[in-house]
Amino acid sequence: MRQSQYFLKTSKTAPADDVTVNAKLLEQAGFVEKLMAGVYSYSPLGLRVLRKIEDIIRQEMNAVGGQELLMPMLHPKAIWQKTGGWKKIDVLFKLKSRTEKDFALGQSEEEVVTPLVMKRINSYKDLPVAVYQIHWKFRDELRSKSGILRGVEFLMKDMYSFHESQEDFEKYYEIVKKAYLKIYQRLGLTAKVTEGSGGSFTQKISYEFMVLTDAGEDDILYCDVCEYCVNVEIAKQKAGENCPKCEKGKLNRAKASEVGNVFDLGQKYGKDFDLGFTDQNGEKKYPIMGCYGLGLTRLMGVIVEKFNDEKGIIWPKSVAPFLVHLLALKAAEKETDKIYQDLLAAGVEVLYDDREVSAGVKFADSDLIGIPYRVVVSERTLEKAAVEVKKRSENEAQLINITKLTDAIK
Repeated sequence: MRQSQYFLKTSKTAPADDVTVNAKLLEQAGFVEKLMAGVYSYSPLGLRVLRKIEDIIRQEMNAVGGQELLMPMLHPKAIWQKTGGWKKIDVLFKLKSRTEKDFALGQSEEEVVTPLVMKRINSYKDLPVAVYQIHWKFRDELRSKSGILRGVEFLMKDMYSFHESQEDFEKYYEIVKKAYLKIYQRLGLTAKVTEGSGGSFTQKISYEFMVLTDAGEDDILYCDVCEYCVNVEIAKQKAGENCPKCEKGKLNRAKASEVGNVFDLGQKYGKDFDLGFTDQNGEKKYPIMGCYGLGLTRLMGVIVEKFNDEKGIIWPKSVAPFLVHLLALKAAEKETDKIYQDLLAAGVEVLYDDREVSAGVKFADSDLIGIPYRVVVSERTLEKAAVEVKKRSENEAQLINITKLTDAIK
């Protein structure tokens, strides 16, 4: 993509009304634009990152038997009344039509997915089933001050599984847990599985996936030896005490951001809608349900919080909008055009800065945007039939022969 034609505008200064790193850098680098607190537009550059995150999540959810579908964002009041959510969930956006009918904007999908799936389940032989979607959600947040980490409107993957027994659900949870940890690993993040408080309608234990970051809204205790981790709000221990699991490590306190969660929903929603299945004894039973959430926009923000420096963002390769940022300096435009075409022909994703601006502006924008490889073509490098290649995560650049550039990048 030629930058001179790209729908992209960076800024020399960070937005004054944002305090978090992700909000400042994403807006300044032109990935997002805030419409109001908690609501953002995503530029073509920002959308490329979201799609990369989406693709990784989709691959891993499909790998554990999840089947993708798409559910409405606009819900009738009646289904929320059946579950008690209409009165009990304070973040629910409520609307009234011109015909005086009441609706809600989806903040979760249990009320929609339960009838959708259970109308297609007759007996235990039809179970288990897992379906998911990647769609926009709405929550009437009181504190939308963390950029895209806490949105009023946000993109989320939510999967729901239906099981014959508690044992089957717990078995599937372990499978999804591994898939979640693999997703975070592919995104360049290390997440801790934390015991959290139950959901809105369950006293059962829930699990939250946390990434350590100073921008996090949660305080956790984690063991420095084993994988034990717990949210401070329900912890019986304090920082500095011995780990209750391995008894060898010490508990450390840290700020963390939730990047995923799992809720054991029990039989609540099947009972609310009186939708069950016939078990092996011919009796009616209600399914055990699990809910598995992943916030895509939140993940994008967490990645920026983790990978940045004083110059801008440092995207991991797996989610970077482009692999290469190609910069043409004065008098090297013709040769750079050919390099650009060769990289495209080799299947390399390239943002080509062909703008008529100074070298300093190009370098500053490249650091701010944070694409993994910067390739600079100038009269000086061309004298050696080479280009200057620098990884965004490193300080030193190296000269690479033009004929070997593609192999070096790939």
